[in-house]
Amino acid sequence: MLIAPGAGGSANSPTLTALADAIAATGVMVERTVPYRLTGRRRPDAPSGLETNVRDRTVAVTKRMGVGAEELVLGGGSVGGRICSQVVAGGLPSAGLAMASYPLLVPGRPERLRTSRVPVVDVPCLFVVSGSHDAFGSPSELLEAAEVIPGPVSHVWLEGGDRGLG
Repeated sequence: MLIAPGAGGSANSPTLTALADAIAATGVMVERTVPYRLTGRRRPDAPSGLETNVRDRTVAVTKRMGVGAEELVLGGGSVGGRICSQVVAGGLPSAGLAMASYPLLVPGRPERLRTSRVPVVDVPCLFVVSGSHDAFGSPSELLEAAEVIPGPVSHVWLEGGDRGLG
């Protein structure tokens, strides 16, 4: 699995670490990708740069592991998961997507749903542990938006959880 953090997050952010540790405990190899942090910047690249990084890291990881991209699950927290979903929606093969705290809307502006950013993919999608009090999208808003996904979709909610899944 290849996972990426949310905006401003690091490879060692609590959400990314918990996600990576839980997945690795099942025997799955997990690789984290945080290109802008490696250069000392706190702010993420533009979406096109993040998408390029996910594609490049996917090629590198699959080559090193000797597997095809269709055997790799992509995902991450917030914008990291969103970027992975966009890359898969754009044609990159993947075994599935796992996205924590998916950024569905602009906080305080429910009329500005980012439904166009919900991936239209035919791979299994897991919207992981989105907090039930996440300002970027409630469970009902996320459930409704995910109806456009033709592949199997699962949700796991942390009752009372917020953006940081606390």
